[in-house]
Amino acid sequence: MASAGDAQSPNSSPPTLPWNRKLADLFTSFLFRRAFRSDFTVNRRLLGLLDRKVPPFTTRGVAASDMNIDSSSSDHLWIRVYNPLTFFNSDPLPVIVFFHGGGFVYGSADSPPIDTFCRDFAREIGAIVISVNYRLAPEHRFPSQFDDGFHVLKAMEEGVISETLPENADLRRCFIAGESAGGNIAHHVTVRAAEGELKRLKIVGMILIQPFLGGEERRDSEIRFGRGYGMTVEMADWFWKAWLPVGSNRDHPAANVVRSSISGVKLPPAVVVIGGLDLLRDRQKEYVEWLKKWGEEVRVVEYPNGTHGFIWKPDLPEYSMLMQDAPKQFANNFS
Repeated sequence: MASAGDAQSPNSSPPTLPWNRKLADLFTSFLFRRAFRSDFTVNRRLLGLLDRKVPPFTTRGVAASDMNIDSSSSDHLWIRVYNPLTFFNSDPLPVIVFFHGGGFVYGSADSPPIDTFCRDFAREIGAIVISVNYRLAPEHRFPSQFDDGFHVLKAMEEGVISETLPENADLRRCFIAGESAGGNIAHHVTVRAAEGELKRLKIVGMILIQPFLGGEERRDSEIRFGRGYGMTVEMADWFWKAWLPVGSNRDHPAANVVRSSISGVKLPPAVVVIGGLDLLRDRQKEYVEWLKKWGEEVRVVEYPNGTHGFIWKPDLPEYSMLMQDAPKQFANNFS
């Protein structure tokens, strides 16, 4: 296990966050109560005012472009492709298919924090990043997001997006990645892909950053870090209710992944990024052990002071550490 510092002792008192992070948490709590209603609907107008979309552009050595995959509905499926220009066009570059976080209910490929992260990730690692703008709950519940993710893989497989991808995109070195809810989507899309439907496209790894995993029985980290450390237990429970099939609970296999079987399925090697102050930390560690139990290769990168969703805040130390560590941590996978 790689770590950027000493892990928190299970019996130690939770640390106190600095005032600026507390202030950010207060704003998050305010937003949650105003935008996410008790009837499990979302105030899209309010979220739209707070989430000022950014167009694709070229900056800091990375070019971006958008492409529609499916325009059959108003919530059409599209992607944003990031191409690091600091590498020669003749050098084959791996491709990362990335799913953003947001509890399955908010966020988009053109949200400023997501755009910034994908741009930085593409440049630091040296990879072409495809950010998927999947449909959101509660308007589109499970399994819409999984279907959208696999739809993108099929489009890549069939050459539908070949004109948007740079010529040096290496489809035999494709990684499925995601953060928070996107990490959950990445897992399930990878499992579906591993069932053998893809021929031209080869999935060689998973990168799961603080994957959003659940279960009815509370874990210690949910109790210790469930309030005052970014996403709260209340928020997480709301997201599950808004996304999972009506009448189901957090033990649904889409949430409580470790209760399911992957017998007969060979997954690619995985890297799981964990935050030591993330309320889902214990579930992510259970997921790591579950992969090992099934004979899968998995590596952990842990940031002891990382709260849930730190990639949304480029000013946090953990964001900078992840970007600095990325070439080293993923060197074996991307070489």
